[in-house]
Amino acid sequence: KIFEYALGQEKTGMSFFRASIDRMGFGAAIDAFKKLIGEEQRHIDFINRILESLKEKDMVEIPDSKDVAIRETDFFDDRAESEFLEQCIEGSMVPDVTVFNTAWLIEKDLSEFYEKMASQTEGKAKEALEMLSRWEKSHEIFFRKYRDKLSDMYAQMPWGG
Repeated sequence: KIFEYALGQEKTGMSFFRASIDRMGFGAAIDAFKKLIGEEQRHIDFINRILESLKEKDMVEIPDSKDVAIRETDFFDDRAESEFLEQCIEGSMVPDVTVFNTAWLIEKDLSEFYEKMASQTEGKAKEALEMLSRWEKSHEIFFRKYRDKLSDMYAQMPWGG
């Protein structure tokens, strides 16, 4: 049941990221969210493989480590980050703060859920949940970083022009 719930949460998060692409008005943010959608699909595939092993063998089997290795979560390269923040300032893209805050909360909630469930299990299930928690934690850090940068930028902007 834990993995079925996790699968639903991952799908919900991915749907949010897909819908958020329409709110992003420029390339750097769209590219970052597309990369994140790919990462979320990897989480979904990982959980699906675990669910299949539970149905077939009544035990958790973790896919090969090369398939589930945590990738660097810097979805913006330096140029894209600079472009993204600059365009936010020029366009006063306040909805971006909301999108990044919501994305941060989604990833934070999932990371905490996986961590809590891992503490209540053992063996391969615990190992799988710890892996998922680390993945989500890296995404949480990414979104918190940009949420904080955007919030700071907007707090310092001269409003009322």
